[in-house]
Amino acid sequence: MSFSLSTVFRPLTRAVTYTRWLHQLIASVAGTLAGFVHGGTFRSTGMEVWLWIAVLPVPVLLAAALIPAVRRVEGLQAQLLLTPGPHGPEERAGTGISTSPSLSWRDRGRTAGWLLLRLAVGVPVSALTVQLPVLSFAFLQAAAGHRTHFRGLPAIDAPHGWYALLVPLPLVVLLAVAASAGSLMAAAARLLLGPSAVERLAALEARTERILEHNRLAQELHDSIGHALTVTVLQAGAARAAGSPEFTDRALAAVEETGRQALTDLERALRLLREDVPHPAARPVLADAERLLESARAAGSTVRAELSGPLAALPGPVSREGYRMVQEALTNVLRHAGPVPVSVRIAADADALELEVRNPMPASPAPVAVGRGLRGLRERAVLLGGKAVAGPDEDGEWRVHARLPLARLR
Repeated sequence: MSFSLSTVFRPLTRAVTYTRWLHQLIASVAGTLAGFVHGGTFRSTGMEVWLWIAVLPVPVLLAAALIPAVRRVEGLQAQLLLTPGPHGPEERAGTGISTSPSLSWRDRGRTAGWLLLRLAVGVPVSALTVQLPVLSFAFLQAAAGHRTHFRGLPAIDAPHGWYALLVPLPLVVLLAVAASAGSLMAAAARLLLGPSAVERLAALEARTERILEHNRLAQELHDSIGHALTVTVLQAGAARAAGSPEFTDRALAAVEETGRQALTDLERALRLLREDVPHPAARPVLADAERLLESARAAGSTVRAELSGPLAALPGPVSREGYRMVQEALTNVLRHAGPVPVSVRIAADADALELEVRNPMPASPAPVAVGRGLRGLRERAVLLGGKAVAGPDEDGEWRVHARLPLARLR
């Protein structure tokens, strides 16, 4: 029994019950104003006044529904008054009620239906909000022995004390009607003011873009931080094995430079994840490739590089992704083959950018496993309309080769 009572009285303790009630009362404001303009409306008797209030604003509401911004205003009002809890951006997005202007005639039609439904529900609730408390007062007067006759209500010509039992009944009915109508309007708002098919598609595309951006950042962090850690581990091991103060100084300098660049990349990635930073730090491009080569040399590899073509004039996406591809290839060399001689070729012409990294394979090579690095390298190439391959060649060397088309990007 206690559970049933708590279920019955719970709506009375929730603030949203009363904000929904207010939302319904606001709906009768347009009819009230139309009644003043019409003239003679409030000289009618009984329920005729409320019928005028329900009918007069219909043409105005239908015309207002044609204005795109009206849907936005109604959506904001519905979110604030019909939905419970906090109303921050994330909470509002989860209400199922859109705050976008009308984008199509279908949106305008749904807005018109919503406005008419608000009027059809709001006017009766407003009428009951006015009349039922008066009826309770009439019962109270009758219980005190006074004859009562209020406008719009039947007269009580035979007052008696038993009318005291009826005093709370109109108020209970009013609260029940207001709470039920509020729940109805909240459900109707999600149906009539919910996101349209165009809005849902746009939201899906935005979510997909965020996921792709996060995946790209994860790949970049893998490439940058993985390269830095690989170089650092090799430098530390070489410095300890060499036992030379001069070599140790050079190794520490290389570790410092590599770590500084990794921190820059990490800071840039974190800034991209923050919505309040519109212009993150610039990403490295192929014009900065010498930095990668020096890092590999500092790790003990002999690097023979061939750079040709207008690398500084490459399109931004190709230059940035090309840098990461060379970085990943050099990282794999250092991680799997150690400080071996490496041949790097970066060549750009009017049609394409070619990247090639070669190194001798270890005497006892481990089984080749396609990890995140090589898979990411191939994905970068495909996204730019190109192709990347990695594997042993006929000369017994490990070869990473990528070709990225340029003609369609210029």
